[in-house]
Amino acid sequence: TGAISSLQRQLEIQGSELRRFRYENKMLQKQLREREEQLQALSDKFCSLTEEQRKEEVMVMIEEENHSLRQAVTEQESQLAKQNEQISELEGTIKRLRIEVVTSRRHAQEHKQAQEETKSQVEALQHKEVQTKVALERIRSQFERLRSKIIQAAFSVETQDHPQAELTEEQVLGVMQVCGSSKLSFQQ
Repeated sequence: TGAISSLQRQLEIQGSELRRFRYENKMLQKQLREREEQLQALSDKFCSLTEEQRKEEVMVMIEEENHSLRQAVTEQESQLAKQNEQISELEGTIKRLRIEVVTSRRHAQEHKQAQEETKSQVEALQHKEVQTKVALERIRSQFERLRSKIIQAAFSVETQDHPQAELTEEQVLGVMQVCGSSKLSFQQ
C-alpha cells in the first residue's frame, strides 16, 4: 500500500510538471504572436512617413526587428524543443508509474488472497486438531476401561491377592500368563 501511495504521488508530481511545461509552451507561443503584432504595428507606423524616410527607417527597423525576432524565435524553438523532450520523458515516466501501480495492486491482491488461503488452511488444521484430540481422548478412555477389565479378570482368581499399588503393564501381563497356564493345566 505504501509503494502504491508513493507511486501515485510520483504520478501526480509528474502530471503537475507536465501541465507546467504545457503552460510555459503556450506562454512562449503567445509572446511570439505579440512580437509579430509589434512588427506589424511598426510596419503600419512607417507607412505614414515620407517615402524616402520610410524606406531608410523601415530597412533599419526591419533588419533590427528581424534580427531580434530571429533570436527570439531561435530561443523559443530551443525552449520548445526542450519542453517537448521533457513532456515526452514525463509521459513515459507517467506510463511506467501507472504500470507499477497496476503491478503493485495485483501483487497486493495476490498476497491478500494467499493470506486468506493460509488462514483457511490454518482453521482447517485447527479443526482437525480438535477432532484428533477428541478421538485420542475417546481411545484413551476405552483403553483405560479395557485395562481395568483386564486387571479385574487377572485378579478375580481367588488365589491372587489384589494389588495395593498401581501395576505396570508387565506385571499385569505376567499375572495373565500365570492365569492362562493354570487354566490350561486344569483343562488338561
